[in-house]
Amino acid sequence: MGLTFHGHPFSSYCQKVLIALYENGTAFDYRVLAFGDAEAGRAFAALWPIQRMPVLVDDGRTVVESSVIIEHLDLYHPGPVRLVPADARDALPVRTMDRVFDNYVMTPMQRIVFDFIRAPDARDPQGVAEARALLDTAYAWLDGALKGREWAAGDGFSLADCAAAPALFYADWVHPIGEAFGELRAYRRRLLARPSFARAVDEARPYRPMFPPGAPDRD
Repeated sequence: MGLTFHGHPFSSYCQKVLIALYENGTAFDYRVLAFGDAEAGRAFAALWPIQRMPVLVDDGRTVVESSVIIEHLDLYHPGPVRLVPADARDALPVRTMDRVFDNYVMTPMQRIVFDFIRAPDARDPQGVAEARALLDTAYAWLDGALKGREWAAGDGFSLADCAAAPALFYADWVHPIGEAFGELRAYRRRLLARPSFARAVDEARPYRPMFPPGAPDRD
């Protein structure tokens, strides 16, 4: 049966997994979850009732959550790029940075984006202000943490960079990374130049008009 990936090209968490798939040239069947496709929605709900993208089906086995999917790929479909070190001690910094990007960049970014979807009288200005403050704190910390590193957890491209790429890509759209954070801005440029992420970004270009705050004319 092979691998079947259920997701959408414009989704940040789907891009996170697509980067891992593209890094190793892993063959898979792509089932795009199109908005308004009721049949696809029912099939997806049958796989994962929580209905959060992405979902990977590996020979009939359903795997959920982006970080877990990437670890699954590393274990069962390894390629030339090892995304999680085999040694548990070496893997800890990778997993730490993965959680930092998901929790402190991706999550506040999404909080800002989702607020635009709400009706004007249901918006949460305090929540958005808190999200922006958290991004400022995360940017400052990451700028220091990345000093002297090519990639998020050191010299090798890893799970942490799969998380960082879409998180920083969209976060900079809604809350720009200031010029004071030169290390972080340079890292974002390196991610955009990585062929696996560049491919994911290009595949998502047709969907940019869907971005609730309005996509900037760059990247």
